[in-house]
Amino acid sequence: MKRSSNGGLVYSTENGRMCPACRMPLAACACQARAAPVGDGVVRVSRQSNGRGGKTVTLVKGVALDPVALVLLGKQLRTACGSGGTVKDGVIEVQGDHCDLVMAMLARLGHAPKRAGG
Repeated sequence: MKRSSNGGLVYSTENGRMCPACRMPLAACACQARAAPVGDGVVRVSRQSNGRGGKTVTLVKGVALDPVALVLLGKQLRTACGSGGTVKDGVIEVQGDHCDLVMAMLARLGHAPKRAGG
């Protein structure tokens, strides 16, 4: 169990991350201290291999969802592609070149994806 410098609980093994303002688990946080959705609403799907040791990664940027929903969407996309990945700074990363599959899955989920970067 970790505590922040001002004495508030920031992580609990029972509930995970805690909101610093209302001291509730992030999944149950109802205050306005939660981060606003990241993204401009235009979902861009691109492929990148620069700076990754030659490994290709599919990137999904601009999804206007809160951080918890973004992590769940990332999990759905990784499961559909059958590969690993992560969510960093509002960007979903899926290992491998899965642009077409990710775009089809996003369209099925109600987003309007656009191909970016050629």
